[in-house]
Amino acid sequence: MAANEGRAFFALSGYHFNPNDITQALGIKPTSVNAAGMGGSLDKPVISSWEISTDTVTSENSTEDVDVYKLTEIILKQLEPVKEKILQVCKSHNLSPRMGVVLSLSVDQDETCPDVGFGARTVRLLADLGAFIDIDYKLSERI
Repeated sequence: MAANEGRAFFALSGYHFNPNDITQALGIKPTSVNAAGMGGSLDKPVISSWEISTDTVTSENSTEDVDVYKLTEIILKQLEPVKEKILQVCKSHNLSPRMGVVLSLSVDQDETCPDVGFGARTVRLLADLGAFIDIDYKLSERI
């Protein structure tokens, strides 16, 4: 059977912005960017995004299960030092900040359930940034 898998990410999304400007302003190399919004028109706007992400962890390759608290802590340590810069780029580029978690949950009855939650420091930072939280999950396919 497939194991539990998960990753956490922080993204800034919006219209008509160059993700390279965000990289330069924050001094953090993103895991991924989407610059589609740079070419969008006012009548058909397209969203651009800038994202940092943890690696995808799996309970199959670890002695521990997927732990969202630990994954978001990895992201938090990168964001805390640049909190004011994030607020500035969100304001100057009209961006929407988001903390996300992507989970693939095993259908195996012997597999434990991942710890899903956010610590107080994470919640405080996200509130200060005006960020929302997005949890995306699916059940793994049976083998």
